[in-house]
Amino acid sequence: MKIVIIGGTGLIGSKLVRNLKERGHDAVAASPRSGVNAVTGEGLANALAGAQVVVDVSNSPSFDDRAVLEFFERSTGNLMAAEKKAGVKHHVILSIVGADRMRDSGYMRAKVAQESLVRSSGVPFSIVRATQFYEFLGAVAEAGAADGMVRVPTAPMQPIAAEDVAASLTDVAVGSPIQGILDIAGPEKLPIAELARQLFQARGDSRKVVDVDGMPYFGQKVDDGSLCPFGPARIGAVRFENWLTTNSTKG
Repeated sequence: MKIVIIGGTGLIGSKLVRNLKERGHDAVAASPRSGVNAVTGEGLANALAGAQVVVDVSNSPSFDDRAVLEFFERSTGNLMAAEKKAGVKHHVILSIVGADRMRDSGYMRAKVAQESLVRSSGVPFSIVRATQFYEFLGAVAEAGAADGMVRVPTAPMQPIAAEDVAASLTDVAVGSPIQGILDIAGPEKLPIAELARQLFQARGDSRKVVDVDGMPYFGQKVDDGSLCPFGPARIGAVRFENWLTTNSTKG
């Protein structure tokens, strides 16, 4: 089966391409570097010719509110139109757990807009919403770094390994369209501060981590349920402590 992965050269996309090829599928990594640009529509028709499934794991190069909304609206609109012409039978997107509960965030609003375009396109779909990746916890911590210490929100998080995200997307891509949402998350729900402390300890980083009540998460107010699945979810296999043994110097 031909499966086109939009954003197929990135963190998740490259793992997804590998997984699908290992299962015997014709997995095509499509990105601007391969001549496929969903935002402009360049190369889409050729890339989607003969494809049964498209998986969109692309991301905006800018996190400015207006720019990220424009990216997801244009790329998704172009994709859905091209897929209908090509006869694609299943469209899969990677979204974010709790996106519709964090409307103060321009990025989350853009992801909800993307989901809405997919739902209304007429192409059978599956929406996979993931929690934050282990690989980005360093960036989460550094967002609050100042004066030799790191400040983070008090909220808990249930992060997941990129490998587990790719595994879930692989299963969804080769299955029947969900016509709804699948939440995926890691096996542990821990305070952000605890995750940051474990990461820093593994890296040999001696900075103090302080959890600050009311501190926003990338501009968004969060509570105990904001960054974790609200209901049933598929749980990843990789525990944070095990991920740290081989990834503590990365991300």
